[in-house]
Amino acid sequence: MRTVIKWLLRIVLALVLAAVVVGVWKREEIQRLMAVNSLFSEEKIVHNFSHMNEAFLTVDLPRGNAPTSELSYGAGFELPEGTDTWIDERSVTSLLIMQDGRIRFEEYYLGTSPEDRRISWSVAKSYLSALLGVLIDEGAIASLDDRVVDYAPQLNGSAYEDATIRNVLNMASGVTFDEDYLDPKSDINRMGRVVALGGELDDFAASLQDSFANPGETWQYVSIDTHVIGMVIRGATGRSVSELLTEKITEPLGLERDGYYITDGAGVAFVLGGLNFTTRDFARFGQMILQNGTHNGQQLVPAEWIADATRASAPTKPDQTGYGYQWWIPVGAQDGEFLARGVYGQYIYFDQPRGVLIVSTGADRKFREPGVNNQNIEMFRNIARNL
Repeated sequence: MRTVIKWLLRIVLALVLAAVVVGVWKREEIQRLMAVNSLFSEEKIVHNFSHMNEAFLTVDLPRGNAPTSELSYGAGFELPEGTDTWIDERSVTSLLIMQDGRIRFEEYYLGTSPEDRRISWSVAKSYLSALLGVLIDEGAIASLDDRVVDYAPQLNGSAYEDATIRNVLNMASGVTFDEDYLDPKSDINRMGRVVALGGELDDFAASLQDSFANPGETWQYVSIDTHVIGMVIRGATGRSVSELLTEKITEPLGLERDGYYITDGAGVAFVLGGLNFTTRDFARFGQMILQNGTHNGQQLVPAEWIADATRASAPTKPDQTGYGYQWWIPVGAQDGEFLARGVYGQYIYFDQPRGVLIVSTGADRKFREPGVNNQNIEMFRNIARNL
């Protein structure tokens, strides 16, 4: 009996030691996974959205050595009636309103500040669209109708094998992907765990085998489509998205602070939602887009690309919000009205005819409730009308 007890004790001790060794070896991964599991908790979400580098691997997007591009101030502006209530209900963390290149209103909420580098979530998709437009203009990518596997051969044999670049830009790849943020077993959350645990998103994209429609037939929001665009860019240029975006778009803008991308375990930028910039630096990008790609007399993004990218070209239903090349077009939009949008209340709203740009960041845990997005767009429209 004593011999059996001794062996049991030895086994228990061996298991404890093994657990300790694994815990030390995988400490960073375990810490990241724990951080991800509490990322959206009510008591932590505002802090987390300004400190994503505490939970994920990152790569810097240096602002460079050029002088900061000043954002001048115009006449003060009193927010329309009801805006304060909207700010509270939607857990807005910053609101910056510009007209004709001048700041008309700027405020920060819930303990955030102008220095906070806020997570963009899917606003990052629109940045990647702008970069793609530059690379097509430069000839690095021949045509939007090329298949993605022409530039990303790792996707051969996957559900993306027959998709074109245009298909994935339009979120019309037909690839089956569950985007339910509230389901821990959904594809979007499985993907998040891959990033948190240092896995590789290229492998994740290549592992997707199922399709619900032929490419180009049906619009369905599939965030991993944007990662595939990143794979195409890297394959076409042999360079990282972070280097290219810095060189061709963000560094020339004269940002206030370095930005950063969240990355996967291979150092590949999380291009579908991992950008982090200050609110003012989001506005600098937005103002360049509002001005049809120009900044300080320099054409950073082709004007023709911006016009094409912000046109409702995806096969959405007539009564749905329109979609272009990683940009949203509201129902009933006038020409030149479009937006970049991210979960939990991240927006860059454009009204080109009025010269209006609105940047809004948030920590809205109720962002998926029916009507919230439409309410936000109507708030932006009301602000633009009242300037």
